[in-house]
Amino acid sequence: MAAPNKGRRQAGSPGRPGRTLALFLIAMVALTGGMFWSGHVTPRLGIDLAGGTSITLQAKNTPGKPNAINKTNMDTAVNIIDRRVNGLGVSEAEVQTQGDKNIIVNIPKGTNSKQAQDQVGTTAQLFFRPVLTYAPGTPTAPEPAPSTSPSGSAKPSASGKPQADSSPSSTPSPSSTTQGRAVTDALKKAPTPTPTPGASDAPAGSATPDPSATTPPPPPDPATAALEKKFTALDCRDEASRTTVNQSSGPKDTIVACGQDTTGKNWDKYILGPAELDGTDVSKAKGVLDQQRGMWIVQMDFTSGGTKKFQAITGKLSQQQPPMNQFAIVLDGNVVSAPSVAQTLGASAEISGSFDQASAQNLGNILSFGALPLSFDVASTTTVTAALGGEQLHAGLIAGAIGLGLVIIYLVAYYRGLSLIAILSLGASAIMTYTIMSLLGPGIGFALNLPAVCGAIVAIGITADSFIVYFERVRDEIREGRTLRPAVERAWPRARRTILVSDFVSFLAAAVLFVVTVGKVQGFAFTLGLTTVLDVVVVFFFTKPVMTLMARKKFFSEGHSWSGLDPKRLGAKPPLRRSRPNLLEEDPPEPPQRRSRVSAAPTDSKEA
Repeated sequence: MAAPNKGRRQAGSPGRPGRTLALFLIAMVALTGGMFWSGHVTPRLGIDLAGGTSITLQAKNTPGKPNAINKTNMDTAVNIIDRRVNGLGVSEAEVQTQGDKNIIVNIPKGTNSKQAQDQVGTTAQLFFRPVLTYAPGTPTAPEPAPSTSPSGSAKPSASGKPQADSSPSSTPSPSSTTQGRAVTDALKKAPTPTPTPGASDAPAGSATPDPSATTPPPPPDPATAALEKKFTALDCRDEASRTTVNQSSGPKDTIVACGQDTTGKNWDKYILGPAELDGTDVSKAKGVLDQQRGMWIVQMDFTSGGTKKFQAITGKLSQQQPPMNQFAIVLDGNVVSAPSVAQTLGASAEISGSFDQASAQNLGNILSFGALPLSFDVASTTTVTAALGGEQLHAGLIAGAIGLGLVIIYLVAYYRGLSLIAILSLGASAIMTYTIMSLLGPGIGFALNLPAVCGAIVAIGITADSFIVYFERVRDEIREGRTLRPAVERAWPRARRTILVSDFVSFLAAAVLFVVTVGKVQGFAFTLGLTTVLDVVVVFFFTKPVMTLMARKKFFSEGHSWSGLDPKRLGAKPPLRRSRPNLLEEDPPEPPQRRSRVSAAPTDSKEA
């Protein structure tokens, strides 16, 4: 006889329900404690239930594109803005067009309206431009232009202040230095302004003098003189001046721009060459904390085409003298960072400066989702009340309470004592759902709107259906003549398979709905998917262990009339008993046939 296998648990055995139930309760208590510890004890409500902020954006044509305001560009802008403020589709931000030139952005209460306004109003036109010269951001008095040698070098003025050459295509002075801190292998942020124009990154159309020539230089180009005049008069401390200084410039123009220094308190002004890369060459960007330097930066990864462009321009810049080896990262006309290049770089770069966590992550988010095809002005910002939404929420809660009450009445009337297990399971599912929704608000920006409330109400029926499947399997086993404890364990594998298939179909429907829809419908799909997953968790880790423990109680095991498991009410068959076959009841066996004997003839004479 084979030895019994002690290492394996037989199929249908109860296992350790107490341990499973204890783990579930510990997890539920931990989530509830985390909710109270975070201070977010209620779910974050959407704009239709709690009100919020409404921002109206008015589109304007970009320079050189008088017909840029069209349906295609407006739809593209709506899509990009929606992804910026509503990345996961569950934060309940609404973005929609109004008329031909306006976009309405509704943001629920609890969102940082100033941060959201920055997100939706930023065009995010990103360009990488070579630095020709830069100086402190205050206006400088016009001074005579220094004499230009045949080599095109510029000399600093006697006062020691930076002075721009009449042509931004001249070579840097040997005295120009840029000592800064290290940034991503070879990028360095220049801490002090040293204005020295250079030749290698001259704007299109400017002549580069031959160092071997001895003839005097040609007179300055009028466009260059106008650019220098604008640079000299620019006051970067004035916000209006920073906004309008290069408003009509294109990517291929040489521009004047402003940017903050490394402290984030003072402004510098720059003359920048034509753009070598733009935001479409960036594939991914994110704000991260540089542990070595203790500062927030924005890391960028380039596309394959952007990588080739970036390698080419950094290879050129690494051969130049400061400040012409600097590379200005220009966002919406302002210089975010102007690092210097010491060697050829590859497929990634970073933006460093006076970032905190919020600004670094916001910039990474904006760059990742791309630039808007249009420029927008914030026409108005208003506060939206939740008077109508409050009434709808009240009506929705009443509808949910009525639905829950009807489910409980049905369970009590039909399953009697078993309804206690179902009600406890519904309570556990409700606590888990409420706790997780409260934590998802500050975690991922989840906002509970009316469609999401509808999804939670629908989940009541899905959860109750799982209990009914299990209870009916147990009853089927009792009808077959088994006692309760074996019936509970034998019914579980069959019920488990049915529950998993049913919940998988519900989750698949929710996932498809979440992917193919936008706006509030995504809130319904997200809530439906979340409650479906929680239904599986509750049934496996709460309902089944509780059912196993209840089967050991006398009230249920003996089939009390109010237990819901009374064998008589269920029409159970009498238990089958195996016995030896009764030979008397069987047909008698056929008698053996008699064989005739043939005796040999006697040979003895006496016998004869």
